[in-house]
Amino acid sequence: MKPPQGITYWLFLVRVSMVISTVLLVSRSPHLPHLTANKSITQNTNNVDISSASASVSTMPLPYVDPCADRYIYVYDDLPEKFNEDILQDCRSLSLWTNMCPSLTNSGLGPELNGADGDGVLQDTGWYLTNQWALDIIFHKRMKQYDCLTKDYSLATAVFVPFYPGLDVTRFLWEPEIARRDKLGLELIEWLKQRHEWAARGGRDHFLVSGRSTWNLQRGLDESYAWGSKFLVIPEVQNITVLTVERRPIGKNEFAIPYPTNFHPSGMSQVTEWQEKVRSSKRPWLFSFAGGRRPDQPERVRNYLIDQCAESSRCKMHECEIGGVECNSPSNLMKLFMHSNFCLQPPGDTRARRSIFDSMLAGCVPVFFHNESAHIQYKWHFPSNLESFSVYIWEDEVIEGRVRPEEVLLRYSEKEIREMREEVIRMIPTLVYTDPRYSSADFRDAFDVTVDRVVGRMREISLTDS
Repeated sequence: MKPPQGITYWLFLVRVSMVISTVLLVSRSPHLPHLTANKSITQNTNNVDISSASASVSTMPLPYVDPCADRYIYVYDDLPEKFNEDILQDCRSLSLWTNMCPSLTNSGLGPELNGADGDGVLQDTGWYLTNQWALDIIFHKRMKQYDCLTKDYSLATAVFVPFYPGLDVTRFLWEPEIARRDKLGLELIEWLKQRHEWAARGGRDHFLVSGRSTWNLQRGLDESYAWGSKFLVIPEVQNITVLTVERRPIGKNEFAIPYPTNFHPSGMSQVTEWQEKVRSSKRPWLFSFAGGRRPDQPERVRNYLIDQCAESSRCKMHECEIGGVECNSPSNLMKLFMHSNFCLQPPGDTRARRSIFDSMLAGCVPVFFHNESAHIQYKWHFPSNLESFSVYIWEDEVIEGRVRPEEVLLRYSEKEIREMREEVIRMIPTLVYTDPRYSSADFRDAFDVTVDRVVGRMREISLTDS
């Protein structure tokens, strides 16, 4: 038989030659050691048959993906120590009533509590006598362990300013000389304005932390009787994202993050052990309250709650006074909250209070009386559906005698209470701050949630600026 003729024949030869060339290249190339070829070509006078031509290619390495892309944070490590460490050295001036120096030990966690201190309530490790205003230092120490730090500002999504505004103003809150309250904050802004990192975006990618509520940092009048410093009123500070334990409703650059509790686990095993402990705790009390009266403010809702709790056989109370033992003992508070289904959380000196997080740590369902206690505060850390883990009773209804909290709480079935409590217990890991001396905690804590939201906010600001 004659071989194929015409254009069909030439196309056939081209296809055969391409296959043979490919096989030879794969089998001989020194640059492709991970490829192998097996070929068998049989020809006869009638046709050319390629019976086998195969190549096995091993998996090519994937391109590198930077896990820190869009998450890098630049820290002003060269910030003068007068803005942080020197404040800690001046620790005896931080409180008129107590010595706060011990509270600043252990990276701001305070003295360690052992099993004996916990009276069988607390675990043997992970518990500290933490001051409620220590978040400035705790967050700074935790930031040093962040896994995406950079010394190259051009890579950074956010810039952390390790200034301690909460601790700074605490030293001078009762000082009549307002210049002392404002001095360090004004000096910080002047220092920042000399930096190219600030000039690049006018500070819009900067953030800092205050362990005191922003009500202490927003003095509007330059009068000695006016409270706090004017740090938040400084025009340049309006560009800085301010993280605080309690924000003002009007503070567009302010974001509330959890108060520090006394529990600072170093790993998820400690958290799980604690969750199981509070989940299995017997709760004989329908509701409880830990706090003091406001005798100079008789119309405050907490005064009514204290009276109603005292009248009820279903309520347990720790009435707190300055220097009192009951409310300053972590084990006493945990015991109270762990034995209660609901924990009353009325406003204190301000709308929010640390007790919110202490009670939730014990698996107790919080009862709020003002929308500024939680509803507009901890949006980064609380579920959007507040009814899934809390109860809301408007304080005016209590003051006017139209509602008694006990009657409201009795309407919840055991199943509803159990479901709400389980949601509170589920939230515990993201409401606590891990021990900042450990670099690799195996769960996401309040710090991790906060930083994720900060860098997300900075990305949005960057898109807006561009």
